[in-house]
Amino acid sequence: MHRILVIDDEESIRELLKDFLESKGMEVITSADGESGLNLLKEEKFDLFLLDLMMPGMSGLDVLKETASEKIDIPSIVITAHATVQTAVEAMKLGAFDYITKPFNLEEFFMSVKRALDVSRLQEENTRLKQELKKKFGYSKIIGNSIPIQNVIKFIEKIADTDSTVLITGESGTGKELVAKTIHYNSSRSKKPLIPLNCAAIPKDILESELFGHEKGAFTGAVNTRIGRFELANNGTLFLDEIAELAPALQVKLLRVLQEKEFERVGGIKTIKVDVRILAATNRDLEKAVKEGTFREDLYYRLNVIPIHLPQLRKMKEDIPLLVNHFVEDISRRKKKDQPVITPEVMNCMVNYRWPGNVRELENLIERLTILKEGDEVRLEDLPERLREKHHDESKPSREQELSSDGVDLNMMLDEIENNMIIQALEISKGVKSKAASLLGLNRTTLIEKMKKKAIEFGTSPK
Repeated sequence: MHRILVIDDEESIRELLKDFLESKGMEVITSADGESGLNLLKEEKFDLFLLDLMMPGMSGLDVLKETASEKIDIPSIVITAHATVQTAVEAMKLGAFDYITKPFNLEEFFMSVKRALDVSRLQEENTRLKQELKKKFGYSKIIGNSIPIQNVIKFIEKIADTDSTVLITGESGTGKELVAKTIHYNSSRSKKPLIPLNCAAIPKDILESELFGHEKGAFTGAVNTRIGRFELANNGTLFLDEIAELAPALQVKLLRVLQEKEFERVGGIKTIKVDVRILAATNRDLEKAVKEGTFREDLYYRLNVIPIHLPQLRKMKEDIPLLVNHFVEDISRRKKKDQPVITPEVMNCMVNYRWPGNVRELENLIERLTILKEGDEVRLEDLPERLREKHHDESKPSREQELSSDGVDLNMMLDEIENNMIIQALEISKGVKSKAASLLGLNRTTLIEKMKKKAIEFGTSPK
């Protein structure tokens, strides 16, 4: 049942509207003045309020100003016998849904009420969805108690509610998209769109059109004008995954948008202004790409305003049991399956596996085990052979640094080793930077500079 508040100093109008709306199956509360009506709006839940403009004391416009100031997001219909164009415009600017003059036809009035209630329902649904998104992509959704992942979470909390460009790096499967969503949904742009684009998934000959849109007739097959991802993301966030795959010509155009906040559609001459925050991600070493001449240096610096590097799962063994339990609960709920019991032997095997596909590989494995398991427990024989191979046993020498036939990104690997050594030194020294620097053969200033560059935080010790 819809709940409606009528604010009018004329008792006859209050009673007329109350009787009429109640005959339509609605609950109606009435108020004889602006002050008491405003208090009701602050204290109780309504789907719509009807408001007379000309009242003694607090006028209808004053009530609208207060509801706007207090962010009371309830549709309103203004009803008055003193209609002027100026007051109508002012009421609408203050958020009124509609403006009706006395005398009015009750059925026409009711049509306006129904339209306003539709808006109220959509606003409520929109609010609920946004709350669900914020909950879904809250900081607690980044699972892990290890120092590297806690540093990432703290860093995201610092930078989420800014407009700065962010470059997210890390191996495939480390959670770059989750980090991008977490940043967006915890920023001031969270009510605006987050538009993703995987630069490696779109054929290079149409990627420009995907980014910037095109005009009708711009090329063969362009039968209609189409807006691109930048326009779709206006006032929101554009997430460019696999940014290293951009062709040189598109790198130039992207650089211009980052600098000037404007572009033209393919085949167009009209300059389009946009306000878009850019989050970019890559599993490649962009510094190396710059040196090799495949990625523009000026674009790299524009993207790398705030760098976030996501650690490999094999570097955070203590987080693996947490992730396993999280995925078991989440996947069992979504797939409507009983939760499998992960035996200690299986958990130990998972902890000691190298996880080349990182968190994504772990999640996919848990989904497979949840769906295909026989009985209540997951046994060693249920695991893929690669997890049970002898060289993954703790008692064997680590082969993490072996060179695969696919090659490695040496710079990224060395950077990861340096990160790990710094964190271990800080753990051993309990956060005392001078001691940690000594363990690493560095001076304290150099260590602090490296920690700032890598966004590593540890405790609060100033030493």
